[in-house]
Amino acid sequence: MRNIQVTGRLWILNDAAGQLYNNIDTDMIFHNRYLHITDVDQMGQYALDNLEGWEDFAQRAQPGDIVMAGENFGAGSSRQQAVDCFHALGIEALVAESFGAIYKRNAINSGLPILTVPELTLKAAGLFKSGDIITVDFQSGEVCLDGKLVVMAKPFSQVQMDIYQAGNLFDYGRKIGV
Repeated sequence: MRNIQVTGRLWILNDAAGQLYNNIDTDMIFHNRYLHITDVDQMGQYALDNLEGWEDFAQRAQPGDIVMAGENFGAGSSRQQAVDCFHALGIEALVAESFGAIYKRNAINSGLPILTVPELTLKAAGLFKSGDIITVDFQSGEVCLDGKLVVMAKPFSQVQMDIYQAGNLFDYGRKIGV
């Protein structure tokens, strides 16, 4: 059984003005110039290298890290590589104010933990900084810093939890006999 609570180093995707990046599209997460790469393990090295100010993210990220962004993270195409690159890096969870609809479905189906925090863009200012060690509880939605609740995310739905626990949608299907 996978952990329903994870603790990791936080990366806050800020723009040059220090505001949470909004509308990070799949091309910024995993640029189309890398679409010829089919080995998921090789995708991580290109994560966010088309997002201004974050081109070296993949070299700095470590397994267990948590990424935070603003509204509409993963907007755009149905590019699965934009989810898989975070798997390849060992990113433990993504936290954002909202996710692009297709990205959200791809992430859930592949077992990548994503959590939505309504009004995160307003709440995050001054509450978190990159490098903080935070704990995220997928079942309760609690996002804690130094053991103290800071913001509430929407907890996983039952089906999201079932897919996550199984590892991905295909393994979940096998588990229930589909």
